[in-house]
Amino acid sequence: MLTVEKIGGTSMTAFADVLQNIIFHNRQGEALYNRIFVVSAYANVTNWLLENKKTGAPGVYHRISRGEAFRESLQEVAEKLKELNKAYAPLGLDLAVADAFIQQRIDQAQTYLESLTNVLASGYVNSANILQAAREILASIGEAHSAFNSVNILQSRGVHATLVDLSGFDDARPLTIDERIQQAFAGIAFASTICIATGYTKGTEGIMREFDRGYSEVTFSKIAVAVRPQEAIIHKEYHLCSADPNLVGVDHCRPVGFTNYDVADQLADVGMEAIHPKASKPLELNAIDLRIKNTFEPAHPGTLITRDFVSPRKHVEVITGTDKVVVIDIHDPLMVGTAGFDLHLMQVFYDLDISYIFKATSANSISLLIWEKDLQPQLLSTLHAQYEKVTIQPAALVCLIGSNLDQPGLLARAAGALAEAGINILSAGVALRKVNIQFVVGREQYQPAIVALNGAMSPTPGPTPDPSPVGRGAGSV
Repeated sequence: MLTVEKIGGTSMTAFADVLQNIIFHNRQGEALYNRIFVVSAYANVTNWLLENKKTGAPGVYHRISRGEAFRESLQEVAEKLKELNKAYAPLGLDLAVADAFIQQRIDQAQTYLESLTNVLASGYVNSANILQAAREILASIGEAHSAFNSVNILQSRGVHATLVDLSGFDDARPLTIDERIQQAFAGIAFASTICIATGYTKGTEGIMREFDRGYSEVTFSKIAVAVRPQEAIIHKEYHLCSADPNLVGVDHCRPVGFTNYDVADQLADVGMEAIHPKASKPLELNAIDLRIKNTFEPAHPGTLITRDFVSPRKHVEVITGTDKVVVIDIHDPLMVGTAGFDLHLMQVFYDLDISYIFKATSANSISLLIWEKDLQPQLLSTLHAQYEKVTIQPAALVCLIGSNLDQPGLLARAAGALAEAGINILSAGVALRKVNIQFVVGREQYQPAIVALNGAMSPTPGPTPDPSPVGRGAGSV
């Protein structure tokens, strides 16, 4: 069966494990083929090229955006990539060929970027568009590097491997992302080759402009829609678990067996991404099943996410949340009975491109939970100018998520567990679909709240999914 499989950056860095646990695991001969691997850049490479995703530490792009000389820092990245290459020589990588490829790609990128910066310096063009193009060029380098190396290593081991370079470095045709993907895979005999595709895809709409650092999963999703595999698979460095083992301990959580795309969206909304929400939608709409597997436990079937799965057993599947949020409470006595009051408030958030992840209302107040990183000075000044009282408070959100939470007393049990742990609930909410029960608590109470809820819900292991296609949809988590 044809599969499309995404390999993350941390897994790619441990490429010996990728070979053993993913590519060659229980496979030989023709069984190696009928697979498309969409690869991320090795760990930290995109951080060097753009900026650190977590800390914001500057990369090459930072220098370009500030109008500073960037050539030296770009060539420093080239040397770091060649140093990375040395680690894969024992796996069969031809160092001379690999080093020559990445140096040529870096030099070519430098030529493009010098042209962009010269145009930018003229002052005749929109700087935002030029800088966005620079981000696209830089981002594409990391995936081209890891994909080229992967093909080279596989070929050195006698495997027929095909490089599908979607970065379009030598292709000036004005293709959309979908068009480039469709044309790149047209005519490939999947049954006789392993395809290694870059996680970055060049397109007229700009994949980073649309999806920023989630672009590799979007490429993965679009490839799956184009070739219609029997299954899409994401290989991560961990299981999708019932709770974060770093918070509750490995003995107090378990991998989730089955769930659905609605649950995956709930997880993504609080930053626990099984898959980027903009990548999951095409898979869901086209009824393509998604499996999340742990790279380092190849025998485990992982988590199967389907469109229609609903657990036959009423229970919590995942307990999660985030402590990187703030509560904004808007109080105004003119609110009560005023049609459209909420609309005007939402317009402020819309104009600043800020999304909320929780909302609660009363007669004279509206409480919204947003990511702390989105707390812009302009937002605060606008709110203070328009409403009588605006209160900002650091907070955490803890969630009970599942495909079938419609269990009498579940909300009371959860609230009771938090109360017994001495945790004050600032706000709470549950939508009618009952797939996510949310509690807002003090930020310092985030971990105790997760632990308390995990203990009260007492998740017990259910049947694990059959790893073969005939097993999908059966059993319970």
